[in-house]
Amino acid sequence: MRVIFAGTPEFAAVALAQILAAGHEVPLVLTQPDRPAGRGMKLQASAVKQLALQHHIPVAQPMSLRLDGKYPDDAAQAQAAIAAANADVMVVAAYGLILPQWTLSAPRLGCLNIHASLLPRWRGAAPIHRAIEAGDAQTGVVIMQMDAGLDTGDMLLTGVRDIDAQDTTATLHDRLADLGGALVVQALNDAQAGQLKPVKQPLEGITYAHKIEKAEAAVDWREAATTIDRRVRAFHPFPAAAAQLNGEVIKLWRAVPEPSTKASHAGPGTVLSADAQGVRIACGEGVLCVTELQRAGGKRLAAADFLRGFPLTVGQQFDVTPG
Repeated sequence: MRVIFAGTPEFAAVALAQILAAGHEVPLVLTQPDRPAGRGMKLQASAVKQLALQHHIPVAQPMSLRLDGKYPDDAAQAQAAIAAANADVMVVAAYGLILPQWTLSAPRLGCLNIHASLLPRWRGAAPIHRAIEAGDAQTGVVIMQMDAGLDTGDMLLTGVRDIDAQDTTATLHDRLADLGGALVVQALNDAQAGQLKPVKQPLEGITYAHKIEKAEAAVDWREAATTIDRRVRAFHPFPAAAAQLNGEVIKLWRAVPEPSTKASHAGPGTVLSADAQGVRIACGEGVLCVTELQRAGGKRLAAADFLRGFPLTVGQQFDVTPG
């Protein structure tokens, strides 16, 4: 199969690597323009671009694909490159640009999307984060035939994975990236054999995984310990759950919720104990034992190491609510 690939982050790069390893030909890669990153804010190529260049694959980086939009020249150049690639199909994974109808219908078999949820649950930008935040027991990957809607296309293949109690977005991302790569290779093989079987998405159970905003990272200690724990895991590695103590922001990287039977009569946000096992903090329901923390400008540290440089005492109180 001749496959145009459109994607940007590491999740997409994993799929591109598996497509190449399976022997499919990739005449063109689309990815987001290079962005400033790191302390020096130097322009950095996406994970997909880096992999494409290693394999000497031509790369297009349009600002937009809308021929009538803000960057019509970019879109026209991309349209010409897509036409010249003469591909059977386009595979799209976390690309980051909206695909107009001309793009969806350009390849002979249209566009296949790798979506990291069990559709129609968690359509949208942040399905991995939202599944953990919501406390879902399972998630997965759907290979979908793209249409003009937001993740509304027919489902072609589905893979399911359990969400473990310790899963963060980082750990779940890696498992789903591997699953997505394997499934899209299977979908390409099925397409080549004319064996794809589209299934309409259910009309019930639709939810939307809205983009993660930095403001969501602020911990509200009035919430249950289990809720805060899910947010700590959902926002790992970005934007990282954060609490304020005496005007200083402290990021919370790992935590363990303790049942409400261990709850204290202290107010939410109150430090109940602080030792090598963790910092136990009262919540609206239950107690959260935070085992890995980070001061602004510092390193992520286990509780024992953190407390050597930033001692906490019983009775100190984190700001209860964000803001």
